[in-house]
Amino acid sequence: MLQIKILGPGCPNCHKVEENARSAVTNMGIQADFEKISDYAEIQKYRILGTPGLVINEKVVCAGRIPDESEIMTWLADAQMEAI
Repeated sequence: MLQIKILGPGCPNCHKVEENARSAVTNMGIQADFEKISDYAEIQKYRILGTPGLVINEKVVCAGRIPDESEIMTWLADAQMEAI
């Protein structure tokens, strides 16, 4: 099962990243655990310069912008291949 983390303070952009990620997971028919991280000290551990951030299986795949669903689907597929 994939681990997906949304990094950010809970702003509208963070919610949009989560919405796009959940939609990608649903459309791909895969299982994933979602976690929202809003604590600034925790976010800093991922060394991103801006929020929102998207982390899949502890790998930062995007930061500082809102990726579209198709981008997220590509990252999810890559993460699945790496897990095999």
